Amino acid sequence: MRRSGTADLPLHGGRVPQWLATRMTLLGAAITEQVVLHYGCSGFLSRLSDPFWFQALGCVMGMDWHSSGMTTSVMGALKRGLSERSDLGLFVCGGRGRHSRHTPDEIRRVAERSAGSGLDGEALARLSRLTARVDNNAVADGFQLYQHSFVISTTGEWAVVQQGMNGATAMARRYHWHSAAVQDFTSNPHTAIHGQPQGVIVNLVDGRAAVAREKVLEIASAPVESTLREVRHLVMPARHQMRAEDVDLKRLGAVLAVAHEKNLRDFAGLLLVEGLGPRTLQSLALIAEVVHGAPARFSDPARFAFAHGGKDGHPFPVPLKTYDESLAVLRRSLDAARVGNTEKLEGFRRLDRLTRAVETRLQPGAHFTAAVEREQALSPQWGGRTVWDDRGRRRKSSKQLALFPGEEQFPGDGA
Repeated sequence: MRRSGTADLPLHGGRVPQWLATRMTLLGAAITEQVVLHYGCSGFLSRLSDPFWFQALGCVMGMDWHSSGMTTSVMGALKRGLSERSDLGLFVCGGRGRHSRHTPDEIRRVAERSAGSGLDGEALARLSRLTARVDNNAVADGFQLYQHSFVISTTGEWAVVQQGMNGATAMARRYHWHSAAVQDFTSNPHTAIHGQPQGVIVNLVDGRAAVAREKVLEIASAPVESTLREVRHLVMPARHQMRAEDVDLKRLGAVLAVAHEKNLRDFAGLLLVEGLGPRTLQSLALIAEVVHGAPARFSDPARFAFAHGGKDGHPFPVPLKTYDESLAVLRRSLDAARVGNTEKLEGFRRLDRLTRAVETRLQPGAHFTAAVEREQALSPQWGGRTVWDDRGRRRKSSKQLALFPGEEQFPGDGA
């Protein structure tokens, strides 16, 4: 499956606080296990190589919805979470800065520990180096790599997520690879390249540069969006605030309807856990879509921040109580599936189908401002927290706006 694209990723400094990093590790591992159980390791690697899905995954995990830090934090969380789950058959090697330089050795150790699987550590290490050299040298777009993650399955299939920065423009570019899509390392090898076009670049791995490669001549190709075939654009603005135009209000409306409209909420709750709070249902519906959604469903990845907010407070603080309850429901379903009880695990698939059916048949349209203000107003009730941990700055509203256009008010709820 080949999905290519570009995106603007503004460079942001700072660190992920421990209270969020721990939860991201648990949620990342649980979502990975869900995907592997339903679609196999190949299905997970295919999703990881999709820049839109990757962005949605980071949003649902509570990271900043648009910044460059999402790449390193999500891959770091997956590396930590999967390090204890060798039974899933997936291994994450490499990382940011000095950790990226240890990638070949980590790959060789994975091959040694997986004796009998037929993994060739030396060959895989060479592939890792080759993908980095292509993006750092053959694609002369002004971005210097500083993060490289190589994800391997025990079948030998692999994916790469790596990122470069351009200090002059304060932008980052993320590159995605998937072994199933690579036919020739020197001709259109990427599943995606993420980043803002920077004018004229030299891309010696473009399929149309064969003559230039053969004659070892330097050519100036067209801007990146016309040199990479099958390009899709994911533009992440520099502003911190999320706006209505960043999300598909119809899709968001379906999630809010399933979670908060009584009849739909009661039915959706029965799919997973009776009496489940509406706010937690909202998060679980978005998690279910990350696991089961088709590629086209991730064209507005910012929408997935409505699962657990963002650490910088946009679109709202991370609701820790909701996050923990979502994790508990997800973990219980996975633990039950291990002993043969897949009813609750299938409940996530049915929840995703229900949400899509509501979207198609009822065509709800969310009131974006009302949804955000409601989350901010009820944030203390749900244990909302940001990197600033300054709850005094949160806006409080004595009156909540309607979540859907045309309504006067929507009642609050607890999860």
